[in-house]
Amino acid sequence: MNESTTGMAVRKEIVVEAPIEVAFEVFTRGIATWWPMATHSTSEARARNVTLEGRKGGRLYETDVDGKEFDWGEVTHWEPPNAVTFTWHLGRAPEIAQLVEVRFAAEGDGTRVELVHTGWERLGEEGVEMVKNYDSGWDFVLGRYVEGVAGR
Repeated sequence: MNESTTGMAVRKEIVVEAPIEVAFEVFTRGIATWWPMATHSTSEARARNVTLEGRKGGRLYETDVDGKEFDWGEVTHWEPPNAVTFTWHLGRAPEIAQLVEVRFAAEGDGTRVELVHTGWERLGEEGVEMVKNYDSGWDFVLGRYVEGVAGR
């Protein structure tokens, strides 16, 4: 996994062994099959599902075992199978949301996936520390995504 934190952006790049259409579908509509809900969610052990609605303006949200929903963000760009962008405010107010852009490009028999997470300055001093945590956090999450694509 090629990785770097440049300024206040987290950048990740991976290659998955699947056609671009499959890579996009698993990342978006199939997010519940690979997202690590028990550790990377609002309700953690009580988390049951995560949904990314496939359209501009669609919600990205978690549902817990009682059916309560927690908004994580909103889709701001929807371009299957090439790109999806969404705001990100997991556990925080939507007004201080960051932006996550994910691009997909065919590469041989696989797909290159590039993720850029920006907007940390909206969190003030806390953003400096959070960008470090998210740098390693995205490694873990994208590792689960790679497994999810392989299991498809």
